[in-house]
Amino acid sequence: MTEQIAGRRVVTNMALSLDGHYAAPDNPVDMGWVMPYAVTDVARDHLTSLWEPATTALLGRVNAEGFLGFWPTVIGMEGVDPRDEGFAKWLVDADKVVLSSTLDEAPWERTTIVDKPAAEVVADLRATEGGDILVLSSASVVKALLAADEVDRLALTIFPVFLGGGPRLFDDGLPARQWTLVSQTAGEHGTLALVYDRVR
Repeated sequence: MTEQIAGRRVVTNMALSLDGHYAAPDNPVDMGWVMPYAVTDVARDHLTSLWEPATTALLGRVNAEGFLGFWPTVIGMEGVDPRDEGFAKWLVDADKVVLSSTLDEAPWERTTIVDKPAAEVVADLRATEGGDILVLSSASVVKALLAADEVDRLALTIFPVFLGGGPRLFDDGLPARQWTLVSQTAGEHGTLALVYDRVR
């Protein structure tokens, strides 16, 4: 077992299709294929279990714009699921770090823009006090952290759909590492929530 720099875990969360893609081939930013499954109990409970121990959200610019453009509008919405509202409030209140080489300043509160490699940013965050560092569906950030062996917990939701192509999360050339399954939950429509911890 190797010691972490500090007690903060890096937790990454991604949704994948059954054939291993995180986005459709024709429109990588269209997440419409996720929506029928993201509103299932297993997906909502999975996300809740990830954000509750986290105090920092780490996002790429594209995901930051998508998440922070949508989720704050959920707060106070009529008929909203309390788990969705809980996540929305957490996202607004959490410290947010957005990796971007194009943004000069953050249009969101409690947000820091950083133009550095993801592994360096994580090393800086690990050296500070706080809870988990949650990487929310930002594939480029997750890929960089996996390549640098900086992911402590890998959370995946597998949705029972074939996208037939598109970008993959796990590229060839990742360092050979071992993971242990810490939770598995199956839910409506065959949605599967999996959480793996890095064996160190």
